[in-house]
Amino acid sequence: MASKVYFSRTITPETVPALYKKLGKDLPGKVAVKVHSGEKGNQNFLRPDFWKPMIEYVNGTVVECNTAYNGERNTTEKHRKLFAYHGWSKYFDVDLLDAEGPDTELPIPGGKVIQKNYVGKNIANYDSVLVLSHFKGHPMGGYGGALKQLSIGFASSYGKAYIHGAGDPDLLWESDHDSFLESMADAASSVTQLFEDKIVYINVMKNMSVDCDCCAVAEDPCIADIGILVSSDPVAIDQACIDLVYACSDPGKPHLIERIESRNGIHTIEAA
Repeated sequence: MASKVYFSRTITPETVPALYKKLGKDLPGKVAVKVHSGEKGNQNFLRPDFWKPMIEYVNGTVVECNTAYNGERNTTEKHRKLFAYHGWSKYFDVDLLDAEGPDTELPIPGGKVIQKNYVGKNIANYDSVLVLSHFKGHPMGGYGGALKQLSIGFASSYGKAYIHGAGDPDLLWESDHDSFLESMADAASSVTQLFEDKIVYINVMKNMSVDCDCCAVAEDPCIADIGILVSSDPVAIDQACIDLVYACSDPGKPHLIERIESRNGIHTIEAA
């Protein structure tokens, strides 16, 4: 049976929990809410006031992990300062899952490329997960959505380098590209296996640049806002977003599609 993806063209903070309720699925226990904290200087990331009604509805703790490249999020000290600067700490409890080592190693017995994934050890403190994703382009992955949040997003700083390097952190920016995309799918599967059916995904198609929220200097959005999607299937929700981009009539869509196709972005979905 096909997975269900709920969709609304209305993009407001209040629409997010309203659409979430359509799933009829409660997240039990302590809820980790995975967000993208937004690199300093980025103008497109979805800010805490947009997510506030949804995060409060599940009484969740905002979680993130440090990056593997230079910037304002590659150390715990700098990342915590940025959380305060962007306003996350004002509204929510914030947990950097890899603030202190050692990382937790998750097995991927059926991995296409990698057989293990390194995530922040604090992930063990949570019973369920809400993955909040800003759908947009990405300089390496072609696009960023739920699968990227599950993989690169939950990976520790070392884990991010491990995924990018397709199992060799020393090849952070130099690994075979399709192997990197397949490694993202592998890593995403390890998180879904850990939490099983206790995960919900929300993708927001707003402020869609060809660049990721990890870019301090990003292009402005090239395509009009499309809507909000909710699902319990990360593959289905990302595919639905791709379908909506291709189906829209916006004159800016060729620029976004070129970014997705030039990086073979759909391959992450195929592998997942």
